Amino acid sequence: MTTTTKLFLCLTLIMTTTIVCQGISPQSLKKIDELCGRLFPENEPGAAVLIMQKNRIVFDKGYGIADINSRKPIDGDTFFNIASVSKQFTAVAILQLAEQGKLSLDDPVSKYYPEFKASFWKDIRIKHLLSHSSGIPDARKGLTRQQRIYGDEQLATAYMKDLDYTHFVPGTNYEYINPTYVLLGDIVSKVSGMPFTQYMEQYVFRPAKMKSTLYFDRNHQDRIPNIAHAYEYGDLSKMGEEHDASAASRGCKKDWYEYDFGEETFFATRPDGGIYTSTHQFVKWENALRNNKVIGEASLRLAHTPQTNISESTFSEYQRRPNTWYGYGWFIEPQTEKSPLKIYHTGDNGGFKILAARYPQTGTLVLIFANRTDWDRYAVMGEIEKHLQL
Repeated sequence: MTTTTKLFLCLTLIMTTTIVCQGISPQSLKKIDELCGRLFPENEPGAAVLIMQKNRIVFDKGYGIADINSRKPIDGDTFFNIASVSKQFTAVAILQLAEQGKLSLDDPVSKYYPEFKASFWKDIRIKHLLSHSSGIPDARKGLTRQQRIYGDEQLATAYMKDLDYTHFVPGTNYEYINPTYVLLGDIVSKVSGMPFTQYMEQYVFRPAKMKSTLYFDRNHQDRIPNIAHAYEYGDLSKMGEEHDASAASRGCKKDWYEYDFGEETFFATRPDGGIYTSTHQFVKWENALRNNKVIGEASLRLAHTPQTNISESTFSEYQRRPNTWYGYGWFIEPQTEKSPLKIYHTGDNGGFKILAARYPQTGTLVLIFANRTDWDRYAVMGEIEKHLQL
């Protein structure tokens, strides 16, 4: 293929989508576009997809709609709940405070919670909370559905005060649970003397130039700009009014229905999964990490170092993939002969399904922020890796 032909194909793609050719063949970009077009059809809930290599965005396109009622299309400025991808932001806040000498990752949890009665809290360190290796179970029992939908951080961790057992000795196994990251958020507040969200805005979002990124606030949902609602597909005739979407008034039995705050649980807790942001905003986060704007190089390297072996875990079966570890706020798949080093996190809440994957050896970032769940995240990740020749 001649240089002129390549340039023509690049210009053609740019005219039809927001895609830029730089180190990736036009054919590869076209394959990725076709893949996403099949996954996220027009006029249905969809996704924002962005790929950055080095310091250049090479693929940036929205598919489908953010809101069934308004029919507003998804683009790179659409805000999604990124769910558990939020955990890396909480981890960075902890690492910031460690850099400043205000806490140590080896501090026992009992130092911050003397009211926790069991002796095992003296053996559980902050680093165990960060790496999901604390042994603390998610033992929230007796909560009503209303409490699970509208409950806050205090409700999420209330059971810990009287907890009298662990699943394993700290540091010896892996179990992914959300309440321990809620606890980390509270430690940020205790150490800094600031409300968690205020600390994050001032010392994490602002240095990263993420001016619009924010945490969910159930009393001020209108503050979220360009918000996407999340959806599932199902039989509307068996659901209450809170699931009403485009088809209910037309008498259709099966269609898309809204499935986010008010319909699904745990949107109201923030350190473990409460961030709303866009792919364009997340690029700013990636650049801040690469350029040491929020934490230093040594701290980031520590966060991206395998800490807990997920593949050999006797818990968290749904995450037990081969060659998979957890660092501090990130999943890590070390390099093999068949696959590159991959540092990533997934997010799932209601109808939101999120992927944020870093490939440090090529300086690649792959983002898929979706407001529907009926796609295979790992299969799609593998297809994109193949097309990018990572």
